[in-house]
Amino acid sequence: MKKILLFAAAAACVASASAQQPVEHTNFGSNWSLGVNGGVTTPLTHHAFFGSMRGTFGLDLHKQVSYVFGVGVEGQAAINTSSWGINQAAFRSNTAIDQSYVGAYADVNLSNLFLGYSCDFRHFALKAVAGAGWGHEYWAKSQAEDFNYFVTKAGLSIDWNVNPALTLSLKPSVAWNMTGGNIAQTTVGYNANNATFNCAVQVTYNFGKGFPCVTCPPDLSAEVNALNARVNELRGQLDQATALAASNANRADQLAAELAACRSRQPEIVKEVNNNLNSVRYVFYKIGSSVITADQQPNVEMIAAYMKNHPNSKVVIKGYASPDGNLENNIKLANKRAESVKTALVNRYKIKADRITAEGEGIGNMFSEESWNRVSICTIED
Repeated sequence: MKKILLFAAAAACVASASAQQPVEHTNFGSNWSLGVNGGVTTPLTHHAFFGSMRGTFGLDLHKQVSYVFGVGVEGQAAINTSSWGINQAAFRSNTAIDQSYVGAYADVNLSNLFLGYSCDFRHFALKAVAGAGWGHEYWAKSQAEDFNYFVTKAGLSIDWNVNPALTLSLKPSVAWNMTGGNIAQTTVGYNANNATFNCAVQVTYNFGKGFPCVTCPPDLSAEVNALNARVNELRGQLDQATALAASNANRADQLAAELAACRSRQPEIVKEVNNNLNSVRYVFYKIGSSVITADQQPNVEMIAAYMKNHPNSKVVIKGYASPDGNLENNIKLANKRAESVKTALVNRYKIKADRITAEGEGIGNMFSEESWNRVSICTIED
């Protein structure tokens, strides 16, 4: 049985590497999230950072494919700060937006990748993000024509999971203009002169419930040993119960044989009774009782009076029980009935105990009336 349990445990945990593992089955409608962000963007060179920094805002739609890998689409727009200046001829755009970006991305949850997926709620997560899309530059007609360009991005997402539904993220990234647009460029591609640094703070609402976990202990030997010990204990109890049942069955057969023998036994005891009416007295009892009732007390008193008048006399008291009830109890009851008469003679009438012989005879069948056999037969001997 131990081998069967171990085999079942191994089969259930064949793909398990830890005590808990996520179940990665999902469908298209699960584990989506929607984020709103705001931040800043600035060129990596040429008036970088505060000199050319502009505010940004955007939306992010994300799908968690597995507990490590996710994909999403995003849109970003940069606020036109050139309109805040005095020189109208230097306006970069006639609108409030001077730059936009729409693209797709993929992310890798580094926390789950290197630390393992936590089935308990984890507040912190670090993700590596890479994406690509199209950028658009908005220019005033007096300055230049609008143009599109291909963009690649790389960055991080530092997540604080407030609860399973709400996440706050800090998202630094670098975006590269890969084509240069309509502005003369000496080089394109991964060139710091064609790159911007972006940093945004995002609030995300998570529609999915994550990935469920199954518990699969890798080592079930302790549990198996405990179960085997319990099985062995129950087997021992079963063996004891079987032995006790066999013993009780033998005892029942023995008692049945004794009862049959008693019922078939001839009433020989009647022959031993002295039929001299002057020397025999009867004390009758209620069923199941060895108490001498008031109506039987005169019989005891007659025996005591005779023995006081005849100092050399003795009395033999034999107690009987009717066949009603358990044989063993009736044997005890017959003894008690004989002893009850002896006790009354000694204690109440002060007859010496050595003049009295009291013994139980078990089941009596001297009388055809069963209730009469609940009796102590007292035979006086001179």
